[in-house]
Amino acid sequence: MSRIGKKAVNLPAGVEVKIDENNLVSVKGPKGELQEQVSKLVKIEMEDGVLSVTRSADDKQSRSQHGLARTLINNMVEGVTNGFQKKLQLVGVGYKAEKRGTVLAMSLGYSHPVELEDPKGITTEVTTPTEIIVTGIDKAIVGNYAAGIRAWRKPEPYKGKGIRYADEVIRRKEGKTGKK
Repeated sequence: MSRIGKKAVNLPAGVEVKIDENNLVSVKGPKGELQEQVSKLVKIEMEDGVLSVTRSADDKQSRSQHGLARTLINNMVEGVTNGFQKKLQLVGVGYKAEKRGTVLAMSLGYSHPVELEDPKGITTEVTTPTEIIVTGIDKAIVGNYAAGIRAWRKPEPYKGKGIRYADEVIRRKEGKTGKK
């Protein structure tokens, strides 16, 4: 039995969940609404504000979908109640970011500024010129957009320059040594 899949998902006040016969799960909360198509190999039951996910068979495919379905539903519930955010830091001389409406403009050492339009449902905030906060209700979209920003200048191991997550630790390498 999946350790993650057998945990129940508690629904906070103000969150509505609808499940149709094709396992299309719709979660509506104070921050918005999300939908996810869950595999038909699992069965989703709601009882007294608690969602439980069970699998129909014990084959490999059903076991793999069991924990995944529970995690997807839990992320939707958490997203519509609290939301998700990723913090990015720009490290390097001259690296800075600014917000122009819905466009994130960054100077990253290229001959031109890098300008990225915020996707639907995602907001970016520049708290300081070297810190970007990406927020939204869908965990996957927030993570993908933050990874897309980071991909413009991945942190390098010698000086640590680049765009990194706020909690990321960069393993530093020693530089060249002189000839003997």
